[in-house]
Amino acid sequence: MPRGRSTFTKRQKEQARQQKQREKAERRNQRKQEKPESDVDEMREMREHAAAQAALFNVGADESSSAEPSATEDNNGRDH
Repeated sequence: MPRGRSTFTKRQKEQARQQKQREKAERRNQRKQEKPESDVDEMREMREHAAAQAALFNVGADESSSAEPSATEDNNGRDH
């Protein structure tokens, strides 16, 4: 039994839609696989930069000059 032209066109259109979905899913999966590697490298670079900045400003080197005021100082930094 022959199919009508509209049925054939609909089938082609549906097959094209499904193919586009497959290609889109494939690209999405490819990006997911590539992304973690670049994120790891970027985080490593950021940590190295932060360590270099901390070394420049001697962060953590001298605990006697902490940012928190002592118990004998009020909010304005004056002694009681």
